[in-house]
Amino acid sequence: MSKQPPIFLINLDQSADRLEKSANRLAEQNITFERISGVYGKSLPDNEINKHYNSQLNRQRFYRELGKGEIGCYFSHRKAWQTIIDRKLDYAIVLEDDFRVVGNLHNVFETLASLKFEWQLIKLAAYENRERPIEFKHALNDEFDLVVHKKAMTGCCAQAITYEGAKALLKATDQFGRPVDTDIQHIWETSVPVYSMMPYYIEQDLEFDSDIAAATGKTKVKKRFWQRKKLQLCEKIQNKKYTQKVIDDLKKAL
Repeated sequence: MSKQPPIFLINLDQSADRLEKSANRLAEQNITFERISGVYGKSLPDNEINKHYNSQLNRQRFYRELGKGEIGCYFSHRKAWQTIIDRKLDYAIVLEDDFRVVGNLHNVFETLASLKFEWQLIKLAAYENRERPIEFKHALNDEFDLVVHKKAMTGCCAQAITYEGAKALLKATDQFGRPVDTDIQHIWETSVPVYSMMPYYIEQDLEFDSDIAAATGKTKVKKRFWQRKKLQLCEKIQNKKYTQKVIDDLKKAL
């Protein structure tokens, strides 16, 4: 059995119940983890928010303002990426605390350890367990396929990130205006290819209420309709071009 990689669990200080449930779920498979104290967006002062959240970028690149919960979530993931860099880790798995385990994670660890090409980010779960059309698939073993979706999956419930991936993501998102999972989809901006290892052995536990929504509040967010349509068209063109490049590069590496 392969040695498990470092596992970081993002968890808000207010969410002791989530921490307990997450710990129990991992303990069932004798998996250890380290907690990363999540950033509670609602308590962030504006001067802290403005260090990385750029309202001008938001107006240019997204169709609505981000809530403080989304900003806190982004800061939490940047904190996890920075930890990977500070400790010079080959890679780590970053979990949000609304996951559940649906397969043997030691098999996931063993497959990740066996990869012979340079990767930066591999999704291990999907937002709300949704499906998305697959553009390319390569069998890694009898259990898992390496998958490139037509568009990278949303959600950051569970993903494996290398040192180089964390470094590239931090650099590309020093100033951000979109949610963290949306920025990760923009592979032409981050230069971080996004793969999935499927079937997913981690799922999002949909019984949990969203911490992001709780930190954002119930204020109705105004959406910029035409801005969204324009962005979707431009992003579709870029996504198709760069997803094909990811596939071409991957075929050469494999």
